[in-house]
Amino acid sequence: MFWRKQKAAIAGFHPLHQALILERGFAATHPAAEWAALAASLHRHAGLIRRSKWALPPRTMDVILPLLTEICEDLGPKGVLAVTADLRGIHVPAKSHPARSIPVRPPARSATETWSIDPWLRLHAGLRDGSGLDILIVDRQRLRRVTKRGSSGKTKIKRKTQITQLIKVRRRLPRGVAGARPRTAPPAWIGVTLRDGERRSVLAAAKLLRLPQSGDEQLDRILTVATETFRWTR
Repeated sequence: MFWRKQKAAIAGFHPLHQALILERGFAATHPAAEWAALAASLHRHAGLIRRSKWALPPRTMDVILPLLTEICEDLGPKGVLAVTADLRGIHVPAKSHPARSIPVRPPARSATETWSIDPWLRLHAGLRDGSGLDILIVDRQRLRRVTKRGSSGKTKIKRKTQITQLIKVRRRLPRGVAGARPRTAPPAWIGVTLRDGERRSVLAAAKLLRLPQSGDEQLDRILTVATETFRWTR
């Protein structure tokens, strides 16, 4: 009986909206109109849902939603956007690799290193100009646990965590379009590679040594890397 109004509201949300609430992610392929329906549903959330258990995952409204909206504007009439979003966070046990021992020097007695890999967003879109766009965002956490024995004989354990983020964007150029190198170089923090083949591909990648501190900063980093792949064509 409790929370029945909010439960009824959730039942009326878009299916992908429900998946974000209950499963903290989704995987789907839809045309622009269906993603617009999801956006309309998400905008209703704050006014209807107050229970923290059913709050939207971080990055939903300030990163994923505006990014989907931006890409959908460039979809052709028959274009679709495929999205895999996993917003459970990097601390899910399934995202951690087994700990491994690493060499140490005295006074350290032992040390282990554990990596957690969180590919929290994948996008693939067929765009209006005939090109294909792929975006991958991965958070990586390295946890080092060092055991030391001090001069007093006491054993101490020190933990150090480092989190970085990888943003990778690939744009397959339209058929018959060779592309041309831009007159200006990309920002120093973005690497760009051109791959030849039946259809040329432009790959842009960035490694951020710290996670963006806000949704606006995260979105700006993603769009800045993606923009580099479009500077190779008019």
